[in-house]
Amino acid sequence: MTDHPTPSATTSAAATTSAVAATDVVQLTAAATAAAIAAGELSAVEATQAALDRIAKVDHTIHAFLHVDAEGALAAARSVDERRAAGERLGPLAGVPLALKDVLTARGMPTTCGSRILEGWHAPYDATVVNRLRAADVVLLGKVNMDEFAMGSSTENSAYGPTRNPWDTTRIPGGSSGGSAAAVAAFEAPLAIGTDTGGSIRQPAAVCGLVGVKPTYGGVSRYGLVAFSSSLDQAGPLARTVTDAALLHAAIAGHDPLDSTSVDVPVPAVVEAAGRRDIRGLRVGVVRELAGDGYDPGVQAAFTAAVETLTALGAEVVEVSCPHFTYALPAYYLIAPSECSSNLARFDAMRFGLRIGDDGQAGAEEVMSRTREAGFGPEVKRRIILGTYALSSGYYDAYYGQAQKVRTLISRDFAAAFERVDVLVSPTTPTPAFPLGAKVDDPVAMYLSDLCTIPSNLAGGPAMSLPAGLVDGLPVGIQIMAPPFADDRLYLVGGALEEALDAQRGHALLDEAPAL
Repeated sequence: MTDHPTPSATTSAAATTSAVAATDVVQLTAAATAAAIAAGELSAVEATQAALDRIAKVDHTIHAFLHVDAEGALAAARSVDERRAAGERLGPLAGVPLALKDVLTARGMPTTCGSRILEGWHAPYDATVVNRLRAADVVLLGKVNMDEFAMGSSTENSAYGPTRNPWDTTRIPGGSSGGSAAAVAAFEAPLAIGTDTGGSIRQPAAVCGLVGVKPTYGGVSRYGLVAFSSSLDQAGPLARTVTDAALLHAAIAGHDPLDSTSVDVPVPAVVEAAGRRDIRGLRVGVVRELAGDGYDPGVQAAFTAAVETLTALGAEVVEVSCPHFTYALPAYYLIAPSECSSNLARFDAMRFGLRIGDDGQAGAEEVMSRTREAGFGPEVKRRIILGTYALSSGYYDAYYGQAQKVRTLISRDFAAAFERVDVLVSPTTPTPAFPLGAKVDDPVAMYLSDLCTIPSNLAGGPAMSLPAGLVDGLPVGIQIMAPPFADDRLYLVGGALEEALDAQRGHALLDEAPAL
């Protein structure tokens, strides 16, 4: 399905006369790209063309993109350059290219959700997140790959083939936002939007060496985000730095009357928090239950070293117990499939998308059955079956109802912990990126990839993954969790820790990524 631009489509970035060398453009952070454009050292067209050329060069190996909108991206970039030349005041991310997860609707581009059942479907409207990106003059490069309907931890469940980790192309980039993470890690885009239902931003960020943030539930509009699990889904940023993530977070956040779950509260001052870098006296809680058996020793060592760095920065570190976190995984895998069973009932072959077996003689139920059989992949079918069973008569209270009670207990654990500390920390994932194919036949082993990230989704609080170091040449992350609507605390701690860790290693972690 990938539709890549060719270098001959427009003037190559290699031919620019910009003050910024073309070979360096794709390695700039989003903040640096925006600053160079604002200073006249780089045009938005040059930045966009550099990204398109990079996609054409490496994406046949990575397979991050499902659709590249070269024409639309360059038109948007030209508009930025023209309005800046005319003296118009533009936003802090004007002209910066971005990769959009293919679960958000966008006019002029297909929306497939990584599924055959939506192959070729074009939404007639923009998601609110997309509207806000366009209003911020961010340049949308196109749509990136994902686990089908965001169900997975490896981006191997896409109907259009797996995405590969730029650090080691024999390994997974995480999921379900693996295409978003891989695009940023492969320097195809300085920014990406992912979505996080049980860790689908933070887990790919960890295994691709990026910053990934799940905002507070209700803090970013879900209008136009094709639903997997409505009480859990949340869109958020993937970026190379904490500052870049903060700029993107600020651009997409805020109340939206089109989303009934959107909360009308001020957007936390995330950009300002990212720049403060002073955490002296901050109380940090290490979650006792998010460690131990099943965690790679290298992951644990990197996490311990990062916590020691927090102490050196002046934070007060204590151990905190959240006893019901041990039940988060089973509770999640009842709640999320139950909601997916309901949400995916809309794909019935009658209103939009794929339609199989309509030979003029088959009834509606037969057409629906054939279409869903052909259109959904194995993992989606598995979760629909699990969820339908959990919601069925006689089992609702025993399964879904009990899972919701556990969810309440997990929220109470968070509330009790935040009476003692300002933020909580844990490893983001139990292991570094695993080889492609290693867990596709073992769903339970795959689900364990989200062991540390699921509690924040169940409670609705914000959480960030930040690069913690390398284990056998592969990146791993540290997770920072904060109370609901205290997203700025993530950026405060993340910014300080990022600066300290980069100083320790003498460079940013992504500088060690192998060249493609």
